[in-house]
Amino acid sequence: MIRQRVVVIVQARMGSTRLPGKVLMDLAGRPMVEHVLRRARLIPGIDAVVLATTTRAEDDALAARCAAGGWASVHRGPADDVLERYRLTAEAERADVVVRVTADCPLLSPAVSGMVVHRLLDAGGALDYVTNTRTRSFPRGLDTEAFTMAALRAAAAEAVSPDEREHVTPFIWLRPQRFRIAEVVDTRDRSGLRWTVDAPADFTLASRLHEELRGREDFEYGDVLAVIERHPDWSDLNRDVEQK
Repeated sequence: MIRQRVVVIVQARMGSTRLPGKVLMDLAGRPMVEHVLRRARLIPGIDAVVLATTTRAEDDALAARCAAGGWASVHRGPADDVLERYRLTAEAERADVVVRVTADCPLLSPAVSGMVVHRLLDAGGALDYVTNTRTRSFPRGLDTEAFTMAALRAAAAEAVSPDEREHVTPFIWLRPQRFRIAEVVDTRDRSGLRWTVDAPADFTLASRLHEELRGREDFEYGDVLAVIERHPDWSDLNRDVEQK
C-alpha cells in the first residue's frame, strides 16, 4: 500500500469572546500556540504540522509570529467557513489524511492523538473518520480528529448549514450511514477534567500545569494526570467554566 501523507492542521485565530488574543499569550515562556504546534509535531505517524488561520487583519500578527519563529507553515482562509479553510490548507499540503487539532489545547497528548491517527491508518482504507470527541472520556483539551481527504472534500462540497461550515466535521459524523466512523475511548472516564483554554480560569490552570512540567518537552497525558493527583484542588480553578 502506498504510504499516505498525514498532515496535522492546527486551526487558530486571535479573536476569542472570552479570552481575546489567547493563542499568543505567554504560557511558561512561550506563546500558547507554539506549545500546541510543538506538541503536535510529536504525534507518531504524521508527516507535517501546519497552522490554518484567517485572512482577517487581526490575524496578521499570528501569521507573522508563526512564520518568523519557524513554528509551522502558515495557511490562511475564510474566518467563518472553517471547513473551506481546512480544505484549502489540506489541498495545498497534498494531504491524504488530515488530523484536526485546535490551538486552545496546549496540553495536547501526542500519544492520545497518535491513537486516533493510527486507528484510521491501521484500518487500511476501511475507515473515513476517527475521533476521541464524540464519546467523551478523555479530558477536554486532548481533542483529536483524523479523516480522509475524500471525506473532507465531500463535506466541503456538500455541507450547507453554518454549523457544518464552522465546525469542520459535523457533516461527516452526522452521517454514519455514509461515512465509516470509529472512536477512541479512554480506559476510564476522565471527561470531567478540563485542560482546554477558552477562559481566564482555563489559562490559569494551563499555566500552572506547564510550569510544573517546564523543561519536559515530551510530557504526556499520564504526566499531567500525575500533577493533578498531587494538586487535586487545581481542577477547581476552572470547574465552573462552561464549554461553548
